[in-house]
Amino acid sequence: MRRTSSPSYHPICGERPGNGAKETVIAYEEAARRLAARQPETIVIISPHSISYADYLHVSPGREASGTFGMFGAPQEGARVQYDIPLVRAICQLAERKNIPAGTLGEKNPALDHGTLIPLFFIQKYNLNFKVVRVSISGLSDETHLLFGRCLAAAAAQLNRRVAVVASGDLSHKLKADGPYGFAAEGPEFDKIITESLASGDFYRLLSLDKSFCDKAGECGLRSFQIMAGALDGLSVHPDFLSYQDNFGVGYAVCCFAVDGPSPKDAGGDDPYVSLARLSLETYVRTKRPAKLPDQLPDEMKNRKAGVFVSLKKSGTLRGCIGTISPATTSIGEEIMQNAVWSGTQDTRFPPVRPEELEDLTYSVDVLFPPARIGGLQDLDPLRYGVIVSKAGRRGLLLPRLEGVDTAEQQVQIAMRKAGIGALEGCRLERFEVVRHP
Repeated sequence: MRRTSSPSYHPICGERPGNGAKETVIAYEEAARRLAARQPETIVIISPHSISYADYLHVSPGREASGTFGMFGAPQEGARVQYDIPLVRAICQLAERKNIPAGTLGEKNPALDHGTLIPLFFIQKYNLNFKVVRVSISGLSDETHLLFGRCLAAAAAQLNRRVAVVASGDLSHKLKADGPYGFAAEGPEFDKIITESLASGDFYRLLSLDKSFCDKAGECGLRSFQIMAGALDGLSVHPDFLSYQDNFGVGYAVCCFAVDGPSPKDAGGDDPYVSLARLSLETYVRTKRPAKLPDQLPDEMKNRKAGVFVSLKKSGTLRGCIGTISPATTSIGEEIMQNAVWSGTQDTRFPPVRPEELEDLTYSVDVLFPPARIGGLQDLDPLRYGVIVSKAGRRGLLLPRLEGVDTAEQQVQIAMRKAGIGALEGCRLERFEVVRHP
């Protein structure tokens, strides 16, 4: 990466360092120092100001790009970066396999945007030798942004790449009546939720915010943070919240996340959700006693509640699948442990799992988002949504992304058969999204 600048301009303070953004500047400098100490080979920068589409996550193509702060009156300040082409390719390939609409098509303006340039301004002073992957946000669902973040992490692991992730973006733009966008009551509330979530590492709270609430708050960084959350999903993360300021009517926050050790997949082990399901079923089958919830789990598994389905396969064939649509326990971790045992012992389609079968089982864990009622089949997509069909006290559920289920009609018919519902007329239809592990 090459710097194209002179020391006269500061992207936050403008021409007058020491103004009301001093705490944010100090925090940025500290975050850059910590990033530099990790000596990343590649920095993935997620920017809400890059090329953005309603139905497509854009990854910048090509070998290199440059940009300046010309739109802010400082064309002499900027940066030129080399893109990590193999990592871009790996990310896009993994996203395609997960049916996530993402790629390098449709770049109308290759210049680096200010959401990318601002973090580079602080990082580039360390003269590191790194490449960049620039990712934008989209109008797709919260869960899709999270899943795409997991593709970033998986691609880095696949290439054995040492990667840092920078999630760029402001918080609310509506914090003060004399600010650039005026005041909305949702603004301070939004910033309180986000800063608390970042400071505690409770990333799943970032996925449960109402869209109209976020729109009224005038935010731009939430989906950047969701992609980052996906990249950190399943890792032991230590947050350090450095600063928050709202001096100009816009929320600026800086938070660092240190990660202990390699990803579970890098080490050849299971995703922590899958590991917990395996521990629970194997302990019960071998001892006839429930396992104890481990102390060392990601915070969202200990502190968040959600419905969970655990699926078992043997030689690629289903061996059991049971779950809960809404939470029945006090945490995702407990929900996984309960439903793993039920999947292996209570699914009436199969005999209980025997000890000698345990080594041959593979596991997947689906964490459900709350269902929402829909008007008809036109609102379904079996690759993205699961479906719940209810009628006269009967209810059937089918998860998304199941092999051989290619249309909404197939999906609904299977859910109806599971519930013993004979006709679609008079049925209540709901859809839901899931985060699937692994």
